[in-house]
Amino acid sequence: MTGRARYPRSRRRGGSLIEFTLVAVLTVLMVLSSTEMARMVLVYTTVSNAARAGIRYGIVHGTPPTGSCIGGCHACPTDHTPLDTVVKNFASAGLLDTTRLIVNPAWPDGDCQVGQRITVTVVYPYDPLVSFFPLRVRLGSTTQGIFAF
Repeated sequence: MTGRARYPRSRRRGGSLIEFTLVAVLTVLMVLSSTEMARMVLVYTTVSNAARAGIRYGIVHGTPPTGSCIGGCHACPTDHTPLDTVVKNFASAGLLDTTRLIVNPAWPDGDCQVGQRITVTVVYPYDPLVSFFPLRVRLGSTTQGIFAF
């Protein structure tokens, strides 16, 4: 019996099928999880950059205009619709659903005069691409600036 297999070939056929199944399932799971994490980072980056765009708009258009609104009207506590529009337009470029985007501008110093602060908080409820992963998180970013003009 030298050189011959101890068990007949017919009893060993299913081993490679089971190994392939285990490896394939783990590989697909790894690919999907890495894709999901990359998408989450993309959404977070878009939310963060949208908050920055809102701050830039708020800083430049902070004080009430003395003449006409060239380049957009001011973004003060009384009317922050232009600031919300800028944030939502920036987020829509990143393929986010802007109806679910929460924009919360705040003026900690109470007014929008030169040298005072403005804070923009943007929150987006993340929806996973693959519903297998139980990711129900809210991605958000807060940015603060000082009125310059």
